[in-house]
Amino acid sequence: MADAASQVLLGSGLAALSQPLMYVKVLVQVGYEPLPPTLGRNVFGRQVYQLPGLFSYAKHIVKIDGRAGLFKGLVPRLCSSAIGTVVHGKVLQQYQEAEEAGPGASKKEPVSSLEQVLKETSREMVARSAATLITHPFHVITLRCMVQFIGRETKYSGTLSAFATIYREEGILGFFAGLIPRLLGDILSLWLCNMLAYLINTYALENGVSTMAEMKSYSQAITGFFASMLTYPFVLVSNLMAVNNCGLAGGLLPYAPTYSSWLDCWSQLHREGNMSRGNTLFFRKVPVGKRYVWEERRFR
Repeated sequence: MADAASQVLLGSGLAALSQPLMYVKVLVQVGYEPLPPTLGRNVFGRQVYQLPGLFSYAKHIVKIDGRAGLFKGLVPRLCSSAIGTVVHGKVLQQYQEAEEAGPGASKKEPVSSLEQVLKETSREMVARSAATLITHPFHVITLRCMVQFIGRETKYSGTLSAFATIYREEGILGFFAGLIPRLLGDILSLWLCNMLAYLINTYALENGVSTMAEMKSYSQAITGFFASMLTYPFVLVSNLMAVNNCGLAGGLLPYAPTYSSWLDCWSQLHREGNMSRGNTLFFRKVPVGKRYVWEERRFR
């Protein structure tokens, strides 16, 4: 019980600290660019036109809404974090209890075996999917609270009132807008991360090295980073679908057309070359072949 509470507190703390970063990231993902490009230098020292990074974007938000403005959508995100942590832990606990009560509980498989990796990854997949499914309505509300900055709306000003608004206007399905690409991205990222880490730890790293355990932990972190990079388009599409055509300026033209499905959103982003939009908040380059439209605060 104490362990679960500590995990909830830790997750909530990390969510609160990272809220400004997520806020800026979501606005960039939608395509909102309130500040024009400026002449700067890239990592090689060459002069190039760059878009404002995380800190410049955050300063712009603070200038308009104050420091508290950086934490819009924090309450539903904290609810999502706490509930997701509890659900995730409960699912894994059920697996563990079922294994301990089973007939072969006394037999332990090698931790490094492929079978063990597949079993643990499958359990983690179910636990994460259950947590995502239950907390997705809070995720949708979080995103819509953030996107309101674009049109200065107050439609989703409170968590409870936001639930009522979504149910009244979109029904039950409105709470799960963008769920499918989010689930697919999470599952693909998990399997890519764990299987790549297993292959590296098994075939690339030799046993007997004094720092073997440390190197294997590094390999897990590195493969996790690459997996998240590869599956980022699913995150982008999920977030865009969560706010699309919901009555907010950031989910309508000129920022986005009304997508018929998440596959339609994916194909249009791919045609426009925007599959990595918002993937980085530093050294942001001006999109090739596009011009900045000041009146619309975006590129087209």
